[in-house]
Amino acid sequence: MANQILLLATFLAMTCSLVVAFEPAPLQDFCVADATSSVTRVNGLPCLDSKLATAEHFFFSGLHIPGNTSNPVGGKVTPVNVAQIPGLNTLGISLARIDYAPMGVIPPHTHPRATEILTVLKGKLNVGFVTSNPENKLISKVLKKGDVFVFPVGLVHYQQNLGSGTAISLSSLSSQNPGVNTIANVVFGSNPAISEDVLAKSFQVEQSVIRYLQAKF
Repeated sequence: MANQILLLATFLAMTCSLVVAFEPAPLQDFCVADATSSVTRVNGLPCLDSKLATAEHFFFSGLHIPGNTSNPVGGKVTPVNVAQIPGLNTLGISLARIDYAPMGVIPPHTHPRATEILTVLKGKLNVGFVTSNPENKLISKVLKKGDVFVFPVGLVHYQQNLGSGTAISLSSLSSQNPGVNTIANVVFGSNPAISEDVLAKSFQVEQSVIRYLQAKF
């Protein structure tokens, strides 16, 4: 019994030592994403040899250009993540410009890997997110120029332009690759399609309604 207690105490001491010794700070100045590398990816992209890094790896030009909102939802996102700036790799941040046509929307969606903080640059927006089950509480607010709103990581959220003119917002996200799951696209536009029976039972509608929605996506 004494040996077992000693063994347990030793294990706990080692575990605590490992936790204390963990160093979360970066071990290098940067890790420019090397999309051509054949190295196996674990989380993020392999690093380019730092001696080959140039200013272009940390640069993007285009946020001054209005997004094309001539689409069914009237909204356009211009992302600035690791795909646009390889130097963002491992740094845990990204940006997005969002343009809205009059009454345009960014449909309900989630970012599986990032919290989003949105700043209104022009116009008036209705924004909101929904808390998780079982509450499913909508937390929403009308924003004007200069206002800021936060969407917690993983929660369904949306934006809508309330004005008769165009609107613009800028979002910062806590990941170099935040990802996006637009709810309608995921549910009705999956490939292969989710069974009509599953969706009809889930949304408590006729299968003909599901077929109509799937045809949209």
